[in-house]
Amino acid sequence: MKIVSFLIAFFCTFLSTAPAYADRILVLGDSLSAAYDIPWESGWVQLMTTELDSQHEVINASVSGEATGGGLSRVQSLLDTHQPDWVIIQLGGNDGLRGYPLNVIENNLLQIGRIVKNFGAEPIYFGIRIPPNYGDRYSNAFAAIFPEIAGEMDAPFLNLYQEQIATNTELMQDDGIHPNETAQPLIKDYVLNFLRPLINQD
Repeated sequence: MKIVSFLIAFFCTFLSTAPAYADRILVLGDSLSAAYDIPWESGWVQLMTTELDSQHEVINASVSGEATGGGLSRVQSLLDTHQPDWVIIQLGGNDGLRGYPLNVIENNLLQIGRIVKNFGAEPIYFGIRIPPNYGDRYSNAFAAIFPEIAGEMDAPFLNLYQEQIATNTELMQDDGIHPNETAQPLIKDYVLNFLRPLINQD
C-alpha cells in the first residue's frame, strides 16, 4: 500500500513540474534548417530555441536533402508525436534544385498545409529561391509559388533571407547554396522578429 501511495505521489509531482508550453513550434525543413555542414548548436533553429523563453518549445524536424514529398510523408506522424501549435514549412529548395515540376511542388506544399490545419495547428510558409542558373523563367516561377500558397492557405508568409544573405559571399558556404555559421544568427533574428508577434498574440 505504501508503494502504491509513493508511486501516486511521484507521478503527481512529475506532472505538476513538467513544463507547460504556451506554444510548440515545429520546424519542418531541409538542410537550410538542419545546420548543414556546421555544428548543430550553431544552426539558426537551435539559436532560436535557446533565445526563446521556457514557455516556447521548438522542435527541429528538419532533414538535409528533404524534398516536399518527404515532408508530406512525415508531417502527420510529426504532428501526432509533437502536438505543435505552429509549423514552419521550410521545404521546396531541393525540389527546385532537382527541377521538379512546379505543380508537384505546389501541390505537396498545399497538402502539408492542409494536414497541419486539419490537425489544429497553424502553418507558416518559408519563401525559397534557387540560383538563377536554372533559368529565369523556372527560377522566378518557383519563387512565386510560396507567397501564392501562403495566400491560398491564409497562412503567414516568411519571406526568406535569400536577398540579404545568398548574395553575400561572406555569409555563404563554398557551395553557394547553404548559409555558413556566420549567417546563422542573422537568420535567427530574422525568423524571431517575424514569429514573436504571432506566438505572443494570445
